[in-house]
Amino acid sequence: MSWSEWQRTEGEGLDFEEIVYEKKEHLELHGCIARVTIDKPEKYNIMTLDTVEEMFRAFYDANHDPSVGVIVLCGSGKNFGTGGDVEWEKWGLRQAFYNRYPHNRLMRLSRKPILAAVQGYCIGGHNHMAYCCDFTIAASNAIFGQAGPKVGSPADGFFVPYLSKVIGAKRAREMWMLCRKYPAQRAYEMGLVNEVVELEDLEGAVDCWCEEMLSLSPGCLEILKASFDQEMDGYSEMGVISHSMYPDWFDSAECAEGPASFSEKRKPNFWDIRRGS
Repeated sequence: MSWSEWQRTEGEGLDFEEIVYEKKEHLELHGCIARVTIDKPEKYNIMTLDTVEEMFRAFYDANHDPSVGVIVLCGSGKNFGTGGDVEWEKWGLRQAFYNRYPHNRLMRLSRKPILAAVQGYCIGGHNHMAYCCDFTIAASNAIFGQAGPKVGSPADGFFVPYLSKVIGAKRAREMWMLCRKYPAQRAYEMGLVNEVVELEDLEGAVDCWCEEMLSLSPGCLEILKASFDQEMDGYSEMGVISHSMYPDWFDSAECAEGPASFSEKRKPNFWDIRRGS
């Protein structure tokens, strides 16, 4: 394989604070790949609306660059990421439900195939973002899982039932409703990832997958991706079910208890709240 060096992408609207956006070219095939890296390693690459806004701008650029054949999504430091910022969610989760650029929708709306390169923790929003990507390559130290019911963060919409298409209905319910954690090899056996490699081999493996895609017709890959992604359109958008079942959820004590207990490093008292004690 023969690649150029990664170059940060510059231009109007491409000055970022929470992500790193780069491109490199395959010197023999002449196609390029773009890489979007969530860049908050000291906070496990947690996301806010600002993060997602920057991701949208990077994805928009990559999708409108005819030289780009694949988008790689990853996290800086030791982890892929652990979902939304719980401290921010205390105040911003309501807005997140109606954000114009939900991060999973970036995977659905992208014309270019997306490959998630996962190492370390891949939890919550990062996990369902990864399984909405077209491919996922995991380092052997990767750990996957959901955490919503643990921190009082409800989730509904297309990306919840879509997991049933990835790993099956029983496993999908297990992952979402029980908040269990799955090491990389177990995730591979479940069908959550395409390949597991040693951590030091992760970037090389990603390059191999990207080279394979760049050797194919980019137009055909775009059509195939769009055809597969139609699957997600049959499900409701995020927030529809939550709002109908619990219209005042974001003002409820149960909602506030999740992030509060997480921040205070204690067990949540959901059932005391339910009993009114």
